Amino acid sequence: MTGGSHLDQGELLHVFGAQAELLASTVESADQVALESFVPGCPGLTMEETARHVGSSYRMVWHWLREGRRPNEWRRDPMGGQTLPEYVRAGSATLLAELAGHDAAEPCSTWWPANQTYGFWRRRMAHETIVHRADVQGAAHLQPDPMADDVVLDGIDEVLTLWFVYRLSVLGVVGTRRHLVSVRTGGQEWLAYAGPLGTSIDPVDSEPDAVVSGSPMSVYLWLWGRVPDRLIEIDGNQDAIAQLWALLRLATR
Repeated sequence: MTGGSHLDQGELLHVFGAQAELLASTVESADQVALESFVPGCPGLTMEETARHVGSSYRMVWHWLREGRRPNEWRRDPMGGQTLPEYVRAGSATLLAELAGHDAAEPCSTWWPANQTYGFWRRRMAHETIVHRADVQGAAHLQPDPMADDVVLDGIDEVLTLWFVYRLSVLGVVGTRRHLVSVRTGGQEWLAYAGPLGTSIDPVDSEPDAVVSGSPMSVYLWLWGRVPDRLIEIDGNQDAIAQLWALLRLATR
């Protein structure tokens, strides 16, 4: 399991800021009908609710960093007369300044024992924002903007190591059957194992039961449950794929 991003830390800050602005501008250009439209892949969640969640998340993380511990409760700070795009922009600007004001290697409180540094939050907020930016664009019936492959590959590594492995272990969720799925894209491969004893992406000397492949962006969004199977390529044991999909939905909900 990797403990952090292999991307340049300055690039992660740039991605976070640029994606937050793209999310806010998409919401800003939406009419009321679009704001009430549902996010593809997230039943019951609208564009408006997604944007409010993102703005609130930025504030929660800022409080976490300033207080040095997880907030006792989810902070849904009042919008204070701000429009929704203003709420997102203000939250992202405040958090971006906080993250940029500390070296990525500087210790801080996080929810992942493997990475207790500001670099964790740089990476986490970058990918949190990319996924939800794609959500609001999907709700607006727009084709999600592409991302550079190196950023997307980092996001695939994050969802598999942080969510599929660590988050499921915290939840106490395991697989019902032993299956190994190869996730291949952009010249890279992750071997996602799930079984009754837990999950891992450590290399194993065994042939995978199934393979998930496709363009980096398609695989990234599929792992987050945002696009259907038809947008990627699936080969092999369908039960292995179904188990991976189901475990990811539990991990990332």
